[in-house]
Amino acid sequence: MELTLPHDLSPWGMFMAADIVVKAVMIGLAFASLVTWTIWLAKSLELFGGKLRIRRAVRAIGEAATLKQAGSTLDRSGGPGALLVRAAEEETALSAGALDHVSGDGLKERVTSRLSRIEAAAARRMSRGTGVLATIGSTAPFVGLFGTVWGIMNAFIGISQAQTTNLAVVAPGIAEALLATAMGLVAAIPAVVIYNVFARSIAGYRQILADASAGVERLVSRDLDFRTVAPAAPLAAE
Repeated sequence: MELTLPHDLSPWGMFMAADIVVKAVMIGLAFASLVTWTIWLAKSLELFGGKLRIRRAVRAIGEAATLKQAGSTLDRSGGPGALLVRAAEEETALSAGALDHVSGDGLKERVTSRLSRIEAAAARRMSRGTGVLATIGSTAPFVGLFGTVWGIMNAFIGISQAQTTNLAVVAPGIAEALLATAMGLVAAIPAVVIYNVFARSIAGYRQILADASAGVERLVSRDLDFRTVAPAAPLAAE
């Protein structure tokens, strides 16, 4: 007589036959995996668009001769690059009355302070959501292991109640338990890989932001030099 296993050992069959706690663990891990891929898609699009905008801003700032020219070029564009230029313009306008009596060092310090805050805010905004990936990557294997331990406990209880060590009785319960560990790894490995990719990409984004900020600071310094030289021009003509 042919011996048949008492359970369907396909992944779906093992899920349906699993204990309620193991089912809850696997559903949670499946949801975590869905969150991982959703963040990957959304953050990939956000990073692509953000890098494209800030590179255009860096190019416009580098090609501009004055801060006003950069501001008019980026007037209708969004993103942190335009914010950097507008912040420098606002600070320059607020300090215009004092520049006739003091040096421009104070203005440079204030512009640098405002630009650094805009850089930090843009980097935080771009990093939003990546912490979830780190959490999933670090906890999913342990959650899966908990489901496995719980399932194996139930399998041993079933063996005790059946009073047999026949593989046909033992195998289904252990297989159901190990499925939880497998799902934990399926959730954790992509989360860790995607988190590392985003960490490198965001570091590159921050570097481009720093380039844009440095370009704005150069324009402010150049405008101050023009302002200092301009009053001396009539005297030289005489």
